Amino acid sequence: MVADNRSAVRKVLIITLLLNLFVMGLKAVVGTWTGSLSLLADALHSVTDSANNVLGLVASQFSSPQPDRDHPYGHQKFEAVGALGIAAFLGIACFEILRGAIERIIKGGGDPVKISPSELWLLLIVLGVNIFVTFYERHVGQRVGSPILIADAQHTMSDVWVTITVLGGLIGVWQGIQWLDIVLAFPVALLVFWSGWNVLKDNLPWLVDEMAIAPEAIHAIVMQVPGVINCHEIASRGVVGRQAFIEMHLIVDAIDVETAHRITEEVEKRLQERFNPVRILIHVEPPAYQSDQITYKTKSK
Repeated sequence: MVADNRSAVRKVLIITLLLNLFVMGLKAVVGTWTGSLSLLADALHSVTDSANNVLGLVASQFSSPQPDRDHPYGHQKFEAVGALGIAAFLGIACFEILRGAIERIIKGGGDPVKISPSELWLLLIVLGVNIFVTFYERHVGQRVGSPILIADAQHTMSDVWVTITVLGGLIGVWQGIQWLDIVLAFPVALLVFWSGWNVLKDNLPWLVDEMAIAPEAIHAIVMQVPGVINCHEIASRGVVGRQAFIEMHLIVDAIDVETAHRITEEVEKRLQERFNPVRILIHVEPPAYQSDQITYKTKSK
């Protein structure tokens, strides 16, 4: 049985939403005061933080791991869909940052950026809040096994690096190096893109039912069970540690249903001990049946 962690996930998302709204507002205000393109772009990045929290709350509401009549395999793919939404938001932020920087270059740099020590101190507060949110979300996400919290922590970590970059650029502007504000907008965009790519890469396997467990590993465990002659047509999907599904055909040394049932129960027990939480479907075949095809293969045309 998969634990329902949605209550813990919602609590974290609400807390981080409030903190992200505070960070977004502070960046927008300071960015408007100073006229900093990189800081306004960073504020845009923080808009996606808040949007991601809202998206996460919606996804969490519908992502129960427990099956029901309409969703017999549970609802956990809603969380993966939510994580892909985060990747989409990151892509939008990357585009907006690059567009703003290019427009500033075309227009010849625009109005000069003006920054004061007090505004730099406000940005240090922003940085501290972002660091707290990142480690808080990552810690809880890993503890409860929530992909959307881990994905959002990855996004917020990109915000930490963005803020550090922007802060360094504004310190340079404070010292009279105006072009730093535009130049640093480009690495900010690359950091945002990289975070989105990582989120996409981590969640696509779940959505496209990529193999979760090597069939050879399953075969090795099953063949250790007394009474098993062979197993074949092994398939798996899901994510080990979150929820995995295994299907197989099992050839057993049994002449009655009771013995075959006992053997399959032992197979399920050993696989659950190794890959829990996992749901297993076994098709039992008689001793005379033969097959050496451990897993599915592409059929020749």
